[in-house]
Amino acid sequence: MSTSGLKAIVPVPTASDFLDIVLSKTQRKTPTVIHKNFKISRIRNFYMRKVKFTQDSFDEKLGAILSEFPMLDDLHPFLSSLLNVLYDKNHYKLALGQLRTARHLIDQVAKDYVRLLKFGDSLYRCKQLKKAALGRMATIMRRQKDPLAYLEQVRQHISRLPNIDPNTRTLIICGYPNVGKSSFINKVTRADVDVQPYAFTTKSLFVGHLDYKPPLEEMNTIEMQSITALAHLKSCVLYFMDLSEQCGYSVEAQCKLFHSIKPLFSGKPTMLVINKIDVTRLEDVHPDTRAMVQEIIDQEDVKCIQVSCHSEEGVMDLKNKACDALLAHRVDNKMKGSKVNSIINRIHVSQPKPRDEIVRTPFIPEAVKNKKKYDKSDPERPKLLRDVELEEGGAGVYNLNLKENYLLANPEWKMDTIPEIMDGKNIADFIDPDIAEKLEALEREEERLQAEGFYENSTRTTNAKPKRPPSPSRTRSARKA
Repeated sequence: MSTSGLKAIVPVPTASDFLDIVLSKTQRKTPTVIHKNFKISRIRNFYMRKVKFTQDSFDEKLGAILSEFPMLDDLHPFLSSLLNVLYDKNHYKLALGQLRTARHLIDQVAKDYVRLLKFGDSLYRCKQLKKAALGRMATIMRRQKDPLAYLEQVRQHISRLPNIDPNTRTLIICGYPNVGKSSFINKVTRADVDVQPYAFTTKSLFVGHLDYKPPLEEMNTIEMQSITALAHLKSCVLYFMDLSEQCGYSVEAQCKLFHSIKPLFSGKPTMLVINKIDVTRLEDVHPDTRAMVQEIIDQEDVKCIQVSCHSEEGVMDLKNKACDALLAHRVDNKMKGSKVNSIINRIHVSQPKPRDEIVRTPFIPEAVKNKKKYDKSDPERPKLLRDVELEEGGAGVYNLNLKENYLLANPEWKMDTIPEIMDGKNIADFIDPDIAEKLEALEREEERLQAEGFYENSTRTTNAKPKRPPSPSRTRSARKA
């Protein structure tokens, strides 16, 4: 599930609106007129129906809310962590739990008062029991004012989130403020992120774009959970650095931030992006500063690329290399999986041993080399069955001729209708070349049975079983007949 799947949640009414909806529905959908002259059984059923219908309406509305809001444990780890960051999973679970409890209490109230209504002995008593039942249900719902208001705020906020699919491959852009992350997004995507020459210009959430401001040891719980959520994505990490220090942070501080968050992205392809090379390149910095940066570059799974989002130097090259690294990482992970080993064990590539000193190079027939590639716009292209289908009316009209590929001595026979009987004989008999011999054997068997008196016993009934099973040739001939 992606965040787009969370946006289909219907609005959550307030507690007062909830009561108005349910009680007005009960008034409209159930009978409203009763007379004191009715039999007591009819009066009881009248008010029992009111209570049951009200309970069903509450149950339906609360069940719809509980089913549409997702369970955090059933979501993708990224979405679960994201909802925990935004809404606090303890408050979220508590709100849903209170609504479940309210639904259970309403069901219990309805059962108790329906049981009491069965023993109501007058119109007045039945009416008072009905009022008490609906009053207790309404009291239970009024106590759900805060959970309903909280869930409605969650629903509204979810609808404003960007569409994030945690199963797609992602580029995570991170670094200190004002190092050029938003400028890079504007260059390689259709996003329109506000860019200004001062820190903290980006104030809202953009897909795959978050600022990690303080070092890891100084981050609060929310910031830690944000990074943990991103760690669940299939992603390539782009860490932006500004060696000119125009961002307001020293190179040493930027290197420390990288080392602090690197363990959270272990196993992911990582690229160190040195931005603003139109101002300062890696070759221009002090040797001590360069040594700190080189320590990052020398790590096994880190690649370095220098770009300038101002002059666009190296921007598209960075995008292509990041996407290639992400795809290569995906293939490597598949090759490391358990399924690959079970398949590789069944594959054997044979290498023929030379039997003499003659070199035998791979041979490709000329017909294959000269074969023209199919071009739909070429009038001399080979005619495909698809072309024939379009010429003869298209799908639903065209009927495939299965007789066209018959191999017969005379091609003109292809479209002939095959008869079942010809010259007084069954055509199926000609399929078996030994049919004449089998028929003669059957006739000899019948003559022998007749000579032995097998058919002369008048006491034999039609239901009696023969002393021996019929021969296969006899059974087959009977089936053909």
